[in-house]
Amino acid sequence: MGLKTKFKSFFLLDDEYEDQEEEMMEKEYEEPEQPAEKPVRHARQNVVSLQSVQKSSKVILVEPRVYADAQEIADHLKNRRAVVVNLQSMPHDQAKRIVDFLSGTVYAIAGDIQRVGSNIFLCTPDNVEVSGKISEFLQGQEYDDTRWP
Repeated sequence: MGLKTKFKSFFLLDDEYEDQEEEMMEKEYEEPEQPAEKPVRHARQNVVSLQSVQKSSKVILVEPRVYADAQEIADHLKNRRAVVVNLQSMPHDQAKRIVDFLSGTVYAIAGDIQRVGSNIFLCTPDNVEVSGKISEFLQGQEYDDTRWP
């Protein structure tokens, strides 16, 4: 009795090993099976739920009052919703901090942030595409451009 056999019998592996050997021997002596007929494949239809399409096209309007509201806006962006942020009712220094925070959030999710009016910004995730520019319209109006870099 070799060391290998003693080891197997000590850990009760001997029975399992013999069973596996018997199965292997039986498979070698069996006649090869005839290939089964190929199952008929039915054409799959791609079905898209309209609810998922409508859910991702939601636009949120937010008018933050304090800097802490920036977290709520970032959560909307993470949930792949476009957000229009109106900063007109905030002090300039807090509004600038919110724009900085949202710029970082939009960068992290590969989205975009655009100014659409005086102290109004559009923040979009990567699933929303914005085309066109409003800069031509803004140049014709008088507004304080020195407030935003």
